[in-house]
Amino acid sequence: MSKPEIIKELKIRNPNIKSEDLEKIFDLFLEEIIEALLNKKPIQIKSFGNFFVKEIKEKKYARNPKTGENIYVPKRNKIRFRASKRLKELINK
Repeated sequence: MSKPEIIKELKIRNPNIKSEDLEKIFDLFLEEIIEALLNKKPIQIKSFGNFFVKEIKEKKYARNPKTGENIYVPKRNKIRFRASKRLKELINK
């Protein structure tokens, strides 16, 4: 589902709110999530799940699968998502 589709669905469910306002609210919501992740703060959305940043350790002796040569992979951050129990139950019905 794309951003315009989400805004359209929100407009259908909330006809009293202008589409421009819904888009601003949606953008602010995403900005707050991004800001928290940039600061490595976990985000918990009840009944949906948790977003968090996990640091992946450096690998001094990783192997390039194409050439077979050893390469160095620096440490990096990855965004992880852990679905809530309720979301897992809804998806697996």
